[in-house]
Amino acid sequence: MTKWTAEDVVDQTGRTFVVTGANSGLGEVVARALGKAGADVVLACRDTTKADAVAAEIGPNAVVRKLDLSDLSSVRAFADATEKVDVLVNNAGVMAVPFRRTVDGFEMQIGTNHLGHFALTGLLKDKLTDRVVTMSSALHQLGSVDLDDLNFERRKYNRWLAYGQSKLANLLFTYELQRRLAASGSSLKALASHPGYASTNLQGHTESIQDKLMGIGNSIFAQSAEMGALPELWAATAPDAFG
Repeated sequence: MTKWTAEDVVDQTGRTFVVTGANSGLGEVVARALGKAGADVVLACRDTTKADAVAAEIGPNAVVRKLDLSDLSSVRAFADATEKVDVLVNNAGVMAVPFRRTVDGFEMQIGTNHLGHFALTGLLKDKLTDRVVTMSSALHQLGSVDLDDLNFERRKYNRWLAYGQSKLANLLFTYELQRRLAASGSSLKALASHPGYASTNLQGHTESIQDKLMGIGNSIFAQSAEMGALPELWAATAPDAFG
């Protein structure tokens, strides 16, 4: 992988990718790179207006479909309307948001980042031909999955611990999914990726002074979204990537 870049993505003509959260940030970068490589790209997004603009720039091989990961009825509707998919890229996420609940009553970060993608993967599993890539984060080290209080009903809510819990859940899900796929003899693969510290709008939704602090960090310390997307893009396309 030394000096691997988006230019090294092999031809993806004839292959279909679903990329969640492809209307901005890392997901947008990945969708654009896949489209450039010839793939058919489904931009699965809550904000379809922004996604439409991205798809228009990618070209006729990109389509936009509504998907709200914080609403399991939306996840099911998306999956039901989806046919064959080669690669599912579970990219979308929220980070360090104030305490909120999903439509189905889950804490917003575990509900969106993990449970929504968990449901989407399960509903699409029999329609997938190649692999599932799920975005985790080194901040999984902040978290522990508390099955007795997954939704912070008894614990005092801590936005960063909740984010860490969701990213740890993403990683554990990937490990267990790969184990089960291998045990069943499936040719599908499950991979996780980590973007490093990349400058995207993910850091701007704490609704607190932290937004300004992270904005400063983005301008001083962070790498570009194009660089941050490379691990995810490699996991989604490299022929020799393994689960």
